[in-house]
Amino acid sequence: MLFAYTYVPHQMEKMQEFIDFIFEVWCRAPIGTEFKLDLFDEKPELQAILSQFGFENNAPERGKKFYQEIKGIYELFAELKPPHIEQFKHWYQSNNNIECACSNTGGSQIARYADIQAHYPEINKLLESFFKNLYSADLLGLKALKDAIGELDNHYKVLMKANKFGKCPFCGINDMKGEHHNRREAYDHYLPKGLYPFNSINLRNLAPACHDCNSAYKHTKDLMYNEVGRRKAFYPYSTTAYTIKLTVNLREDTHIDQLEPEHIEVVLHSDGCNEEIEAWREVYGIDERYKAKCCSLDARVWLEEVRMMRDKGTDPLSWLSTIQQVADYAPFANSYFLKTAFLEGYKQVGILDEI
Repeated sequence: MLFAYTYVPHQMEKMQEFIDFIFEVWCRAPIGTEFKLDLFDEKPELQAILSQFGFENNAPERGKKFYQEIKGIYELFAELKPPHIEQFKHWYQSNNNIECACSNTGGSQIARYADIQAHYPEINKLLESFFKNLYSADLLGLKALKDAIGELDNHYKVLMKANKFGKCPFCGINDMKGEHHNRREAYDHYLPKGLYPFNSINLRNLAPACHDCNSAYKHTKDLMYNEVGRRKAFYPYSTTAYTIKLTVNLREDTHIDQLEPEHIEVVLHSDGCNEEIEAWREVYGIDERYKAKCCSLDARVWLEEVRMMRDKGTDPLSWLSTIQQVADYAPFANSYFLKTAFLEGYKQVGILDEI
């Protein structure tokens, strides 16, 4: 991930607060209290919503299902022993501490549905249905909920107003719809909602991404695990600064008019973040995409700019130095971070002098 979002508090956080409280109620189930609305006295706003969904004649079907699933999970939790409840609490806390999950520190023991299935198949079935469908317009768009938690579209506007990069932080090359657009990009579930329970509505697990990053490359891939096991990943809302250095190396026999991906080596480095970089470049197909960009019309235009500067009597190396200054100021505008690395690669093999 080239850069992190600045996290912005929003009314939508209330939905996660509701889920946190619902989970607390589930964990109290083994004391033997029958499921009833009195269990939600401490959260009157949520209690009113559940009352409407569970008991009003004109309650929407999606609201009824929401209520019934909460009740069904409560009844299964009622059969658990204290050690099992503690295990679920630990899983819940770990899965919602996205920063610790990404850093793989602090005793983070994140749980996947597969982990729960191995020990609690009946509970897992209901948890999957509940959390996989929690992030959906048919639920979040219900008036009773929307009045309480606001709308994701508004969260997107507020987030983009505070993050004016204009580019996808996961690739740096695709534009993102911003505060002046009437449409928005999709949110990526960083810990995929198809793999991980408990955090499908946690805003710290939701990060807007371009279509290529979200759907074409990452999709349901797991940043937290590879074939070896747990690993570190960049945290989308990190407040710790880091810089990724990109180098584009070209083969010595590269011909200016016949550049192919196999002629290119993409080198990415950041002090102390090598494990995060490897997870990022694997899941988002970074090497493939940067190489493709270097073989695209955009890259041919970059070289044409060099020709034009030479024709006007400007030393290409002097011009490249100016371009680097622009890249230092705004690296992701017009793909300057990649453009400068690409031209530097040509310079290193001596081709820039031949243009």
